[in-house]
Amino acid sequence: MATVNFTGVVDRDLLKRAERIAAKTETSVNAIFNTELRYLVETFELAEAVGNQNYRILLDFALGRIDDLAAMRALGIGTDEDLFLLMMQAHLPMPRLSEATTRGMVAELNALAG
Repeated sequence: MATVNFTGVVDRDLLKRAERIAAKTETSVNAIFNTELRYLVETFELAEAVGNQNYRILLDFALGRIDDLAAMRALGIGTDEDLFLLMMQAHLPMPRLSEATTRGMVAELNALAG
């Protein structure tokens, strides 16, 4: 298997956390990255090969391209719980809200409490 050097941008805190995991498990960040990337690519390719678009929908949700309602509609499920279970089974992270959206939600909550 041929390897290539790859340059990417990673959040500093995320890299520190990955380094701690690598040290605790006596491996490298590179090995963790390769394992996770291989899982993502192979799962996506397998789903695509059998004509199943569910993984693509879940990946779009994880990347914040679609919201939970659009994902649930496309997957034919009715609850957030089912969506979260599918995300866990697909080994995908839950999407994060943007900084601006999070600040807006905090402001709304503070206004309710104030």
